Amino acid sequence: MTVETKLYLDASEKKFTFVRVQDVEPILELNKRQRANSYTSDWGKHVARIPNIIMERWLHEELDRGNVGLRMYSDEFDRIIERKLQDPDWAFLRTDGAASRLGWAGGAS
Repeated sequence: MTVETKLYLDASEKKFTFVRVQDVEPILELNKRQRANSYTSDWGKHVARIPNIIMERWLHEELDRGNVGLRMYSDEFDRIIERKLQDPDWAFLRTDGAASRLGWAGGAS
């Protein structure tokens, strides 16, 4: 799941833009298949599979909010990921089903 960086130049404006690109379809399909499996134990099961570009997006959103000390893979960033994964808008990243997690996608909290 390679992440590519593309550079776009605008000579007239004297600007350049970097765009990060990743084919996330295989990851999302794997998440979908794994959600269809039932689990008998919570120990060691996958909760989510998150493409790198989404992790980068979440990091940059926090940096833009002024949280400039945040680092990827830190405890603070892990808590941000946990909150994001509770949001129904990001449910497609989860590999566990709604029934296996309290508070997910409108469940009891």
